[in-house]
Amino acid sequence: MAETNEITAKLNKGDLSDGWAKLKDRKPERVLDVHIGAQTDLGRVRENNEDKFAFLEPEELELLAVKGLLYAVADGMGGHSSGQIASELALKALLKTYFGDPNDDVPVSITSALRVANSYIYDAGRMIPEREGMGTTCVCLALRDDEAFIGNVGDSRCYLLRDGALRQVTDDHSWVGEQVRRGLFSKEEAEASPFRNVITRSLGAAPDVEPEVYREEIKEDDTFVLCSDGLSGYVTDQEIQEIVSGSSSAMAAVKLVERANEHGGGDNVTVMVVAVREIRKPGKQSRFSRLFGR
Repeated sequence: MAETNEITAKLNKGDLSDGWAKLKDRKPERVLDVHIGAQTDLGRVRENNEDKFAFLEPEELELLAVKGLLYAVADGMGGHSSGQIASELALKALLKTYFGDPNDDVPVSITSALRVANSYIYDAGRMIPEREGMGTTCVCLALRDDEAFIGNVGDSRCYLLRDGALRQVTDDHSWVGEQVRRGLFSKEEAEASPFRNVITRSLGAAPDVEPEVYREEIKEDDTFVLCSDGLSGYVTDQEIQEIVSGSSSAMAAVKLVERANEHGGGDNVTVMVVAVREIRKPGKQSRFSRLFGR
């Protein structure tokens, strides 16, 4: 029973507010109008879904000014439902730690939150023999003012679609990914390799972890795609680009999952499509409100 309590304890928003009092009177320099779509699916082979996604879009101006909006995808691993537990634990720890930290240095805050999540999963695996070796990948996206910060551990990915062109922002922490970066494999060879699922970094695998954090300047109409390898391993970058370019965020997420299943669905697949429709100054009316008379 103690194990169940550890796993299913709900994320309590009240727990996030401890440091918020310190943020009084902070206001964001820019307000983002963001549309999101998210889907997760078992796939056609697996018996349980070890993928998770989570997001938090605070309305408090102080929080928006310091922490922004946060979106995340995790892909768990380990037998006996351990992967499900690891991915859920990672995302709960990530959101709670990130928003509970009043530090306005977003890369530092993301790194700290991912390390806390790593410790929780590693300790849980050591305390419960059936969970030994459990872990998860995690990719997260923080949007604050006109900047995006992407944190990554493992081979879940973040893509950026800008002006019709798709670009992978994150580097895969995988054996084949390292060979590509060293110039020993082409991308096509990596995708065909039998070792493409061997990851070199994950949350929970060791007492410490070194996340990578990337920064991107945001432009209006940018679209970010967060996904597990159940998408990137079955759907080409070209297909992702075409689907996201031609669909709303919600429909793009649905179509991407469907395409992964059409191509075999050999893994759980999770997708979050985060579209930045407008970047405006606080107090300025949204162009969408003006168009629709709101």
